[in-house]
Amino acid sequence: MPLSFAATTPVLADKKKYPNFFRTVPSDNAVNPAVVKFLNFYNWSRVGTLTQDVQRFSEVRNDLTNELEKADIQIADTESFSNDPCVNVKKLKDNDVRIIIGQFDENLASKVFCCAYNLNMYGSKYQWIIPGWYQGNWWEQANSTNCTTRKLLTAMEGYIAVDFEPLSAKQVKGISGRTPKEYEREYSKELQQKGVEPSKYHGFAYDGIWVIAKTLTRVMDLLQHKERQDMHHNFTVDDREVGRLVLDVMNETNFYGVTGQVMFRNGERMGTIKFTQFQEGQEVKVGEYNAIADVLDLINNTMRFQGVEPPKDRTFVRLQRRNINVPLYSILSVITILGMLMAGAFLFFNIKNRNHRLIKMSSPYMNNLIILGGMLSYSSIFLFGLDGALVSDKEFEALCTVRTWILIVGYTTAFGAMFAKTWRVHAIFKNVKMKKKIIKDQKLLIIVGGMLLIDLCILICWQIVDPLKRTVEEYSLEADPQGRDIAIRPFLEHCENTHMTIWLGIVYAYKGLLMLFGCFLAWETRNVSIPALNDSKYIGMSVYNVGIMCIIGAAVSFLTRDQPNVQFCIVALVIIFCSTITLCLVFVPKFITMRTNPDAATQNRRLKFNTNQKKEDSKTSTSVTSVNQANTSRLDGLQTDNHRLRMKITELDKELEEVTMQLQDTPEKTPYIKQNHYGDVNNILSIRNFTDGKEGEKSIVKNHLEQKPQAQWGSMDPSRINRGPLEDINSPEHIQRRLSLQLPILHHAYLPSIGGVDASCTSPNASPGSSPRHRHMPPSYRVMVSGL
Repeated sequence: MPLSFAATTPVLADKKKYPNFFRTVPSDNAVNPAVVKFLNFYNWSRVGTLTQDVQRFSEVRNDLTNELEKADIQIADTESFSNDPCVNVKKLKDNDVRIIIGQFDENLASKVFCCAYNLNMYGSKYQWIIPGWYQGNWWEQANSTNCTTRKLLTAMEGYIAVDFEPLSAKQVKGISGRTPKEYEREYSKELQQKGVEPSKYHGFAYDGIWVIAKTLTRVMDLLQHKERQDMHHNFTVDDREVGRLVLDVMNETNFYGVTGQVMFRNGERMGTIKFTQFQEGQEVKVGEYNAIADVLDLINNTMRFQGVEPPKDRTFVRLQRRNINVPLYSILSVITILGMLMAGAFLFFNIKNRNHRLIKMSSPYMNNLIILGGMLSYSSIFLFGLDGALVSDKEFEALCTVRTWILIVGYTTAFGAMFAKTWRVHAIFKNVKMKKKIIKDQKLLIIVGGMLLIDLCILICWQIVDPLKRTVEEYSLEADPQGRDIAIRPFLEHCENTHMTIWLGIVYAYKGLLMLFGCFLAWETRNVSIPALNDSKYIGMSVYNVGIMCIIGAAVSFLTRDQPNVQFCIVALVIIFCSTITLCLVFVPKFITMRTNPDAATQNRRLKFNTNQKKEDSKTSTSVTSVNQANTSRLDGLQTDNHRLRMKITELDKELEEVTMQLQDTPEKTPYIKQNHYGDVNNILSIRNFTDGKEGEKSIVKNHLEQKPQAQWGSMDPSRINRGPLEDINSPEHIQRRLSLQLPILHHAYLPSIGGVDASCTSPNASPGSSPRHRHMPPSYRVMVSGL
């Protein structure tokens, strides 16, 4: 029955081939349970093996594989090499193997660590576990690579070596009466006396002798005991029975020797496995594994890892959401709130002054819709800034739909109301003849409602056929900014669907057509010069700003898809800018006009609306005679002015009669005047066709005083030539001269103030009983009077 103290090859563990083999030294396979225990201690559940293509190491690897499978530890990769390990080391790195268990001799160990250095497979992210039975300073003697010793030491730093314990670390007196320390001292003394080299197996040899001694003693005791029991018979024992007794006794061996507790299991020594770590050029014991008790005992504060913590058994990927910064969201939210407060102020201003002539003519209901659309656009910014960090996945998916609906409906409400107002101005003034049209706000509301109905149809079809869903886009791995042994995989949440491009194209096409229609209306009504009615200039500016900002914003937002902070900032600023500019362009001019000159925008002004037609040969400038008949308050004001001016005409007629009567202040001339000119003076002026309510109409007042032939005025009675001044003052010549000077002066003094009066003398055939303003003048006294 053989007993070995130095044979560590795993082949001898096969009991079918070697049923009676015992050894006091642990086999190479004995380190595998210790390695598994060490892996479990650091929670390493994924490893790789790198094995020299030799039977001894292959046997160890096969046994290790079985032990790892029993412990539920994943073997990510198994590599074998004969001479050049670099290719296999590279495969381990490509498979993200971080814990590498090596089985190779010291000659190839230098090559392995040289490859590891070149591939940067060392340091805080990797842990090498190799055999611990190499000779001291083996890297200096076995270095046959191009790597320098410094490079090898750099790559080797921190590796773990596993080997059996040559002498027990516990200073307990064993079967020999000596402690391991005392035995080592005596052994060293004998070596010095004999001058021989030490052997690492001397302790196992010493304990092996004690095993034999203990076994033989025990067998002899058993045989003597049996002999005493069979003292009345002839006691004989054959070799086979003795061998069976020896085998049984050796399997029951259990004592404490210099190498630790000596105990066998199926002929294999259940010894102590030590762990050492290469630290700063030397191996330091960091723990041991007791195979009998199956206990791993690591020495405190001796294990040193190159990182802040033990290496990971794989590249742990931590998903990190790219979310919107809270400070950025807060700043843009504050700006949005200020914009909504501004919109609320405009709404208050519009409602408070809704009965004012300026606001009433600008359709306050449509203005309210513009403000409502702007506020909806503002509110969508709050929803665009919410991501998975603040809401759940279900809520985020619902937000995808809600914020899209709010933004689209808000845009249509604001610009639809603005374009509806412009359409009404276009419908009223598009004809040169300016036919009277009354378009109420109810019709404009129907137009805006139709636009919103189209939006709802598109959005409902979008939601039913291909709804928006939460999708996650992952990006390439990034290093941990804090230096931890983990990788960061950023991911970003999007709102997408299968046919996103098609639906966006439909929405953009519809909104683009709406903006083009608004531009057309703004261009057509650009010459309507009533600010209270016409917003064409501001609509053009709004469309321009919105169009440019939307194009730039869409392009930048697409290019910064993987940068949520930049994307959100661009989208929010575009919405804020467009909504603010639109509201300011619509309401700030009205506010300024109300403060400075509230009647300037509604005063009776000449309107010009030029239309170019292919059949026209030249432009026609038409004097506009009325303003929007839809405004009842304006019409009432014009009728009041008309009545006042009519009263003024009556007063002036009375003054004219008094002047005429003053011409008759000479008694002696009265008969002459009565006979010749009294009837003519009483019929000086005739005014007709005065406007009854049309604003701004030009009128022409004509009094035709037909002049008598020059010979009639020139032929005078010779008896009157030498008369005095009092006699000549009422002469026909003087009367004619005074009438020709005073009547135009009087009429030019008041007719321009009424602006729209067309008066002319009546025909000579008018009835004598007509109004005093329609008295006849003889043809010889016709005078032309026209109002400006």
